[in-house]
Amino acid sequence: MAKKVKQPVDVENLTTEQRTKLMEVLKETSNALARAEGEKDYVRESKKTLVKELGLSTKMVSKLVKVHHKQSFDQEKMEHEEFEKLYLKATSKV
Repeated sequence: MAKKVKQPVDVENLTTEQRTKLMEVLKETSNALARAEGEKDYVRESKKTLVKELGLSTKMVSKLVKVHHKQSFDQEKMEHEEFEKLYLKATSKV
């Protein structure tokens, strides 16, 4: 089945409805990006606080946050155990 080729919009002749829709989407996506930037700043500052107040490494705090967010503790544990076994096998005397 042939793929339909989308005809480009004639930007010189946008209808009022198309222009309104375009501006609506641009405003909403800009707002969404602003919220996302704010959330990233919050996460960054929260991590810095934990590093400073608890004396943990930045790497450790980042990993804790990531594992908690993804709820992937069991996966992380399994991968670490696999890594440990492989490392010990590879570095043990033959």
